[in-house]
Amino acid sequence: MDAVRVALLREVLAGTEWLGSTRRFAGALRSFVVPQGGGLLLVGTQQYEPWHLAAHLVDEAAWSGLTALNPTLVRHRVRPGEPAHLSVGLGRIEAARRGETLLVVAPGGPEAGLLERVHDARRAGATVLSLDGGDREIRGLAHESLSVPAGGDVDLDTVQHLVSAAAGENVLPAPRGPRRFRDRLSRLADQLTAPPPERW
Repeated sequence: MDAVRVALLREVLAGTEWLGSTRRFAGALRSFVVPQGGGLLLVGTQQYEPWHLAAHLVDEAAWSGLTALNPTLVRHRVRPGEPAHLSVGLGRIEAARRGETLLVVAPGGPEAGLLERVHDARRAGATVLSLDGGDREIRGLAHESLSVPAGGDVDLDTVQHLVSAAAGENVLPAPRGPRRFRDRLSRLADQLTAPPPERW
């Protein structure tokens, strides 16, 4: 979606919660990946691969000069002979570590196997974000989440356009919304269990 269409979409959605919510989520995404210089893993479910979001993030990374927004698309099924950028399987999530960000796009909720991998990645120090349909389990694992209920004012594709466009804007990341006590406690636990930083 080009900049003109995004601007029109924003005009249509002016006055709704979606502009603020998508900018806040995009700001969080940016604040996690840009300081690390990348390490963005993007995964969907067996039924939904986020191709469009991957393509839009690649475009936004190029236009904004923020190469850290370039995602690695992690796929549930990799067929022999596919190009390297389409050949990253679920094992990549198992290898995720501190400094990497895992963005899960799960409109209908992730499968148990994916949830286990996401949980393991989080325990290993990866930051987890989710664009979901309101699934409690993935929201419970995510450091930041944005839910797009089915049958609402906007659909998941529209929200992905707004998030990717906002992530590539040349502005400071939007401040995060008020954090729940459980989120703050979880972040503190992550910091306390992290290995000490390397000293040079």
